[in-house]
Amino acid sequence: MSPSTGDLRFLILGPTIKDAAITADLLRGAGIDSQVFTDLAALAEGMREGAAGVLVPEEALSGSQKIPLATALAQQPPWSDLPILILTRTGADSPEATEAWRTLGNVTLLERPTRVSTLLSAAQTAVRARSRQYQIRGHLAERLRNEQALRAADRRKDEFLATLGHELRNPLAPILNSLEILKLSGAASEGGAAHACSVMERQVSHLNRLVDDLLEVSRITRGIIEVKKEPQDLGAIVKGAVDTSRPILDGMRHQLQFTPPTEPMVVSGDAVRLTQVFSNLINNAAKYTNHGGHITVAIGRDGEQAVVAVRDDGIGIAPNLLSSVFDMFMQVDRSTRRAQGGLGIGLTLVKSLVGMHGGGVEAHSDGPGLGSEFVVRLPLIKEAAATQEASRRAQSLPSRRILIVDDSRDGGESLSVLLRVLGADVSLVHSGQAALQAVESFRPDAVLLDIGMPGMDGYEVARRIRASSLNRGILLIALTGWGQEEDRQRSAAAGFNHHLVKPADIDQLRQLLSVA
Repeated sequence: MSPSTGDLRFLILGPTIKDAAITADLLRGAGIDSQVFTDLAALAEGMREGAAGVLVPEEALSGSQKIPLATALAQQPPWSDLPILILTRTGADSPEATEAWRTLGNVTLLERPTRVSTLLSAAQTAVRARSRQYQIRGHLAERLRNEQALRAADRRKDEFLATLGHELRNPLAPILNSLEILKLSGAASEGGAAHACSVMERQVSHLNRLVDDLLEVSRITRGIIEVKKEPQDLGAIVKGAVDTSRPILDGMRHQLQFTPPTEPMVVSGDAVRLTQVFSNLINNAAKYTNHGGHITVAIGRDGEQAVVAVRDDGIGIAPNLLSSVFDMFMQVDRSTRRAQGGLGIGLTLVKSLVGMHGGGVEAHSDGPGLGSEFVVRLPLIKEAAATQEASRRAQSLPSRRILIVDDSRDGGESLSVLLRVLGADVSLVHSGQAALQAVESFRPDAVLLDIGMPGMDGYEVARRIRASSLNRGILLIALTGWGQEEDRQRSAAAGFNHHLVKPADIDQLRQLLSVA
């Protein structure tokens, strides 16, 4: 922001009108624009239009006369320190001059009679200092604009990610519902269907958690990613990570040798997060190993710790990089990077997640071209075996009338079939208006209500349902792809009892509906 003409004026209040006019002429002759005022209040008001400096006699600052100037100076923005030149009387320092020097800030005292060269020098020095202040003002204004632009971009990013998460979750819900239907009907136990369903369920769960991370990218850098710890069979976790990484391994024709543990090893951890740890390490090994390379994944025990080692015969790591390989955005020399690329956050996330599980991770390499090894250590727990989900038939729901409202026909129909298998009496509608009519005719015990519907959205439907005293006992559950904290707050305000994000955890949904 360049200074305007008014910003470089010298505001003058002389001992007399004649003195002020003469001083203004002298300053103009030196190239300094000046304006004369007849009283201090008018001068203080003129400061609002900009000034390079102020010239006043000390007698104008006696008693309460200085209040307008002191008030105007106190209201300066942080970047401003307006130069004040005070013409003092000859002789000892007066109380007015001493008080002004002490309280008004950037003050220079000029004893009268003042030499012309002294006055001009002081005024030019003040103008130069003020010009630098205006440069600071410009820098601050530019920084503010940049900060506002960054905040706007961050807001648009959050809005985009929220929308993207909603659109990704919508197709995940019917897939997961359909898998549950297959399992509950017993079809998943026939032939090779059990393995196929297990793989599909694991990958859908993995994708769902990745969508959660996508909506909260900042959690990675702040180290506040949530982990849900349960007893886990480490061998099954690592085997699942190998399956997750299989496409990149096969695509680069790598040979992978997996050595499972010789005894059951159980850790307390989050299955999806631990799978993420080991698949990241395997993917990393694959990317930094030439086509047709060799990768080994071995699980062993060291005292009370489980040890998982991922070794490759790839490009290796220089000794000076081993200590920083887990840093955010750290990457090896781009000239040797493989085409798969990456953002450089995979190993940072590995270290963070392993730490959240009470373990540690180390990187080893004998140098460039000699491969690398990453070793993860996790504390073992005293459980005979991990909790594994077997083929099951879920307990039936108590007798419940459940209304499903979802504009996604696949999502709504798959959920309605699943709930009917569980023994519920289900009605399905696809719009807000139809939901209000069904509440009156079907009289549900619970309503599973989508939020982002065209026309009347779920918030408005919930408010209208709650508006009738006859509906106060209905359990309202938001079942939606919108999962930000703001969305949950809006759900509570609209009258929902619970807010679930698609695809909903079936066990959690069953529990909520059982107490409806």
